Amino acid sequence: MGIQDIIEGKKQWRAHMARVKALPPDYEIVYKEIQRYLFKVGPVDLADGSLLYGIVDFFEEGVAAGKGVLELIGDDVAAFCDDLIKDSPTYADVYQESLSEKPGTAEK
Repeated sequence: MGIQDIIEGKKQWRAHMARVKALPPDYEIVYKEIQRYLFKVGPVDLADGSLLYGIVDFFEEGVAAGKGVLELIGDDVAAFCDDLIKDSPTYADVYQESLSEKPGTAEK
């Protein structure tokens, strides 16, 4: 990853966060809770950004339809997040798999 890639990534992230800040306050609060939860749980493919960008798209559609954020995701943010990543491997899964390998059999 070169310096240009890092700069471009930061520009994209700033644009993404500007979209989040443009949401109504209740949506922004819930988005930040979702983001915090996903960063903590750590789905492996979170780094590509498509999941978080998709959530903002989903929230923008909800705002346009005049719905409240809890109408979209329900009362339990963690359950909503778990449903989003249920088929995605997490870093915890990768770690569990590495622990279940027999000693000395890890690939080099």
